[in-house]
Amino acid sequence: MEQCLAGGDLNNSSFINSLATLLSIPDAPLRYLDPLVVSRLKNMELRARLIVEGFITGLHRSPYHGFSVEFAEHRPYNPGDELRHVDWKVYAKTDRHYVKQYEEETNLRNYIVLDTSPSMRYKGEGDLSKLEYASYLAAGLHALMVRQRDATGLITFDSKIQKLIPPRSTPGHLRTLLSALEGVAEAGPTDERTSGATALSEVAERIQRRSLVVMMTDLFENVSRHDDLLKALRHLRHRGHEVLLFHILEHETERKFKFPNAPMVFQDMETGESLSVEPAQLRENYEAAARHFSERFRRQCLEHNIDFLEVDTATPYDTTLLSYLNRRSTLR
Repeated sequence: MEQCLAGGDLNNSSFINSLATLLSIPDAPLRYLDPLVVSRLKNMELRARLIVEGFITGLHRSPYHGFSVEFAEHRPYNPGDELRHVDWKVYAKTDRHYVKQYEEETNLRNYIVLDTSPSMRYKGEGDLSKLEYASYLAAGLHALMVRQRDATGLITFDSKIQKLIPPRSTPGHLRTLLSALEGVAEAGPTDERTSGATALSEVAERIQRRSLVVMMTDLFENVSRHDDLLKALRHLRHRGHEVLLFHILEHETERKFKFPNAPMVFQDMETGESLSVEPAQLRENYEAAARHFSERFRRQCLEHNIDFLEVDTATPYDTTLLSYLNRRSTLR
């Protein structure tokens, strides 16, 4: 797999420096965007399996250069280029003529829909909370989309949508997205419960162009609302969006219920309710119920062409992201 995923020298200092410069935070640690991980992403391309709005289907990588929409890069002036596109500020500094190139509207628009409810702050036996893990995944995907010159945006929710950053494809926008992810972590937990169904229904109404919608959540919401969540996911598909759901859990405790065999008090991170139990007495039934729920959710997602990926926070986030992208890159 390494041959497929590697994108050049992982220790390429010039690449790391250019990334830091791009984000305008030189010599600063990039909390949710490890330059070494990004260097492994640079030859990976996110392929959409279904038709999305744009000129091509499947592989969404094509900066069509013209002279409209968003600035892309400079190129040397060639005889015949219109003088109105010459960057005179650059000429004043370099005594060379460069032309501004702009990129047309991108073929793929991506929204990452991130669950920021209190239950996502659970860490368990892992090094990262579920929210931190999801933020690393989100940062990697944002960087990949910007590298492809595709537009990417962020939506955060708990009981409702809290933040919506519309998709753009410029490097400066990547910095905005990373700052937003940092802000979520620094804000601390709220007292709002998860309501993915409510948030996704609003997302479906707000997104007008067909897009790729990537939802990252632990699916910890009222059991009675799981059908509503599936209905909201189907609503997105019905409106022509491609949907990917990352189900993020800490498997040792949340899937296998591996707690000490002694009386324990469990407190719901969203309602504050407490329950005294002996884990050994519940473990077998709990694990079976968790497996049944996951399999049912996966099956119903697949029935409606919704990608469902169960993620364990014990797995390095870059391994999760790269293996998924590698599998997805084979889609046509």
